[in-house]
Amino acid sequence: MSDFPLFYAPDVALTASLPETEVAHCCRVLRLSAGEEIEVTDGQGHFYHARLTQVDKRGCSLELLQKNHWQPYWGGRITIAIAPTKNMDRMEWMTEKLVEMGVDTIVFMQTSQCERKQIRADRIERIAVSAMKQSLKAYLPRIEVGRPFSDFVRSQSSSDSCRLIAHCSSQKDLPQRLPFHKLYKGQEDVVVMIGPEGDFSLQEVQEAISFGFAPLSLGEARLRTETAALSALSWIHAIQQMRQ
Repeated sequence: MSDFPLFYAPDVALTASLPETEVAHCCRVLRLSAGEEIEVTDGQGHFYHARLTQVDKRGCSLELLQKNHWQPYWGGRITIAIAPTKNMDRMEWMTEKLVEMGVDTIVFMQTSQCERKQIRADRIERIAVSAMKQSLKAYLPRIEVGRPFSDFVRSQSSSDSCRLIAHCSSQKDLPQRLPFHKLYKGQEDVVVMIGPEGDFSLQEVQEAISFGFAPLSLGEARLRTETAALSALSWIHAIQQMRQ
């Protein structure tokens, strides 16, 4: 990546222009003018080196000079499915950090003990876009909100991915929770479910296990929901690097 400012324009290949959400930043914040060069990502794996041809309040037109494909530095698709906390600020901060670290899909599930039922998908996506640009990535993670727990679990049943559920239950009739390095090989697709502040219910853990999810331990410490999500993603990237 060059040192030119980076913008997000999902339809840049068709429109050769910046969307309204980026025009203000280009004109009023950075005060760029026609003739200056910028970088643009479509959020679908491409960077475009471009020259501004028109800059005003009505919009920013571009001349696309070069297209480059961006390859994620992690292997397999990474999905973090989480039950949102009551404090939305923590979920927004978590989203920012997950995107900066590198993730393909973030799913906000509805579980039986979840304290938050509504999430503003538009705000979460804006945070994800900002984090994508900040960390110089060209893929915008897929964001799903309000997905019922059972629906998500069943949707993964035919997948060949490594499926993990991080829970805190000490019920003796449940399979033993194992650490990450004993469950995840490092290159296959991986799905990790993180429970709400009150943890998954026993019935939810049993349902997930019946659909092929393996019980996961993230260590002895009791972690906040958002900390557990970041810990899981850190483990995924660390194991991938060690096993390259």
